[in-house]
Amino acid sequence: MNSERQELQRRLLNSLQQGTSRVEALPPPSVAGRLTRMVGLTLEASGCQAAVGDHCEIVTADDTRTDAEVVGFAGERLYLMPTGDIHGVKPYARVVPLPGAGLVGVGPGLLGRVVDGACQPLDGRGPIAVESRVRLTGTPINPLGRMRISEPLDVGVRAINGLLTVGRGQRIGLFAGSGVGKSVLLGMMARYTGADVIVVGLIGERGREVKEFIEQTLGQEGLARAVVVATPADHPPLMRLHGAWLATAIAEYFRDQGLSVLLIMDSLTRFAQAQREIGLAIGEAPATKGYPPSVFARLPQLVERAGNGTTGRGSITAFYTVLAEGDDQNDPIVDSARAILDGHIVLSRRIADGGRYPAIDVEASVSRVMHDVASPEHRALARRLRQHSALYEHNRDLISIGAYQRGSDPRIDEAIGRWPLIEGYLRQDMHERVTFADSIAQLQSILAAPGISP
Repeated sequence: MNSERQELQRRLLNSLQQGTSRVEALPPPSVAGRLTRMVGLTLEASGCQAAVGDHCEIVTADDTRTDAEVVGFAGERLYLMPTGDIHGVKPYARVVPLPGAGLVGVGPGLLGRVVDGACQPLDGRGPIAVESRVRLTGTPINPLGRMRISEPLDVGVRAINGLLTVGRGQRIGLFAGSGVGKSVLLGMMARYTGADVIVVGLIGERGREVKEFIEQTLGQEGLARAVVVATPADHPPLMRLHGAWLATAIAEYFRDQGLSVLLIMDSLTRFAQAQREIGLAIGEAPATKGYPPSVFARLPQLVERAGNGTTGRGSITAFYTVLAEGDDQNDPIVDSARAILDGHIVLSRRIADGGRYPAIDVEASVSRVMHDVASPEHRALARRLRQHSALYEHNRDLISIGAYQRGSDPRIDEAIGRWPLIEGYLRQDMHERVTFADSIAQLQSILAAPGISP
């Protein structure tokens, strides 16, 4: 190693004496370094050079090989985070930088396949044929070059079609605590949404749900036009980040082919938690509830990659689940996601406990592009139903105990009379599909009906 450094210094001195500045063509000081320290999940290497985001291979004396990614540096020391199993890694193991880091293979051969965060197949169907390689972290699009969201997207769920209309190319969050039906609602939209390609990212969730989602939710017909990226909770945090990036990169590829893509990511919260683990491991100071600043920088970088492409390209309509820990809608990740997404659908535990599914809290939910994709008549109908629902919910306790006297307020009287029809409109079986046109027609019939006398 010292002889290589001396040779580099000699050649550098000669080049300066000859008046040339072509120093960049010289080889690096050393091809391989050594692993000098390991604290938690963070590995420290010295003696080699690599950029943040590059991959390195760690080789031990017994030829055990583990992949790791550069997540930071300090002077000549590199901080690595493993993407695989680190069992068997020893002190002073060789660290070899790998070429072509940060790129991932994509192509039509991914359709119908299930892969992990490194794009390695999990379905046992052999290698995947790819036609091009793209950046894992994507390429930003000029915001002035994006197409506007101008047409509605039929998601097959009556309450969303009618009251929270989604536009093609919209990014929307599904906010809920645990066990209130997020996965079931995602499955309904995966089956019923009118899209050319479906990309599903199962990030940091239970491994049991992967097979259930593929076999029960998508089925053979749905899987044929889908790509599933699965990085369960037992995968290293960096691999969970890669899973979210990979799912988005695959969606970007199909969007650039002019296709309409539905991107479903479950969940954005697990992505943030993985970045928190990495940030804290390399010494980043925690800010809000233990989340370091890098978490709040990563979230918009991921979300902004979805949406409509440039003129003549396709679109990515994205649904991100956001776990509200303890049903706290002011959780920092919930609050941050609400600000950067184009709308949010809130699932209520109270509604779910009452037996109404999907448990959508209409009052707390909003679609920020509905005014661009819905007709004035449709918006007027949705506004009237939301008003009736809000009046009934605000006076529910008085109505339940019989304290409200009929005739006190004509608006509440009308809300009580229409409530059975409204509740029926908001309820939908998971195996029932309601088209966009039927959702509007049923909304109109509810508001035109005389209602039931209280």
